[in-house]
Amino acid sequence: MRKPLSIRSRLLFAACALNLCTPALAGANPAAEAQALDLLKHAIAFRTVQGTGNQTPQFAAYLKQSLVAGGFAAEDITITPVDDTAFLVARYRGSDPTLKPLLLSGHMDVVEAKPADWQRDPFTPVIENGYIYGRGATDMKFGDALMVATLVDLKRQHFTPRRDVILVLSGDEETIMKTTQMLAAQFPDAYMLLNADSGGGSLREDGKPQYFVLEGAEKAYADYTLTITNPGGHSSAPRRENAIYQLAAVLTRIGNHQFTPQLNDITKAYFLAAANRAEPKTGAAMRAFANDPTDKQAIETLSADPAHVGKIGTTCVATMLNGGHALNALPQRATANINCRIFPGTSFKQVEDELVRVADEPRMQIHFIDTGTTASPPSPMRADVTAAVRAGLDVAYKGTPIIPSMGSGASDSMWFRVRGVPSYGVAPIFLKDSDDFSHGLNERTHLFNIAPGVAYWTTVIKRLAD
Repeated sequence: MRKPLSIRSRLLFAACALNLCTPALAGANPAAEAQALDLLKHAIAFRTVQGTGNQTPQFAAYLKQSLVAGGFAAEDITITPVDDTAFLVARYRGSDPTLKPLLLSGHMDVVEAKPADWQRDPFTPVIENGYIYGRGATDMKFGDALMVATLVDLKRQHFTPRRDVILVLSGDEETIMKTTQMLAAQFPDAYMLLNADSGGGSLREDGKPQYFVLEGAEKAYADYTLTITNPGGHSSAPRRENAIYQLAAVLTRIGNHQFTPQLNDITKAYFLAAANRAEPKTGAAMRAFANDPTDKQAIETLSADPAHVGKIGTTCVATMLNGGHALNALPQRATANINCRIFPGTSFKQVEDELVRVADEPRMQIHFIDTGTTASPPSPMRADVTAAVRAGLDVAYKGTPIIPSMGSGASDSMWFRVRGVPSYGVAPIFLKDSDDFSHGLNERTHLFNIAPGVAYWTTVIKRLAD
């Protein structure tokens, strides 16, 4: 009988099948890769969802056990319970305690997943055709597993960094970010933060790498509730004032409104770098916008593209709607939620004031929902960070272009940026657009990311911690 392929061989085979098999991959670390896969499978099995039965504390305990077994001192790892969740801090001690620590960031929680909606149970790791399926397979237990396996492997190598390397894993990034705020308060003077929950690589549909996004800024998240109330009445006697119609008119005006396009150093660098890899019309619009953010034709082209509209300024969109109280009665109330992703430098209040102006409805009430997010300034695109990422990528993706970028969503990075800690999205996961199911059904990530991911983190940590 033919001997079964080892985990290492299966990962290499999967990589080769996607045109990612390189000599550099063959020189990676089999022990660390096997542990990363084992950690990932265990991680998916923990139902780390907010609410009753939240297993984030148990997941944190499992990670602590793995780190201690890998050579960490138990006293260097703390788990702090917070409401129904927890956060973890693991300190890899360096030789010079006077230096500011390097933070590695991730989160242990995931968004809810209803088993009845999935083809496979979301909290049972399933490997098929080179992919691992399960909630968190992409966002972001894959990243957690890579960081933990790499840190254990560095212990195995007897590596001693100059500065402390501290793993900080939050427990409610997908909800209110209370644990993240506590972590940021604990390390306000960190050297920098490397976030495994943002940035990352893009693959063409044939599996060849296109570029790597190095994220140095992100937009702020905000929700606003719009409400219109009326006295109501019998549906047989309609009135001109109808809460549903009035709200519908408001939503139409907001839907047709475009916030003033904006540009900063990071988005300008992104558009200039990405233009050469875009379709000709889009590429021309990117260059034009980078040179003149008031260019109407460029704005029109980029606004029509869902992949780029979020990069040219603040966006607001209706996401939920509710109105009326009976089928045979005039509505007494109609409400809608407006979700905004706000460009750095613009305040929540400025956006609220603009929504009120555009709505142009004196009977409308607006309420800002405090979801625990904040606006944060961009981080400087440092040469040492770019060089470390370049070296880490070249292990398996030699020469793949690095593009500075601003995230359209929110991550733990923002709470560190507002305290002055430079923060960068540097996740070494490469995905095709057709494989990105974060927050969606049947979330999956290809296992070819394990070998280059461990090698990448090894290189990046060694460079930035010394």
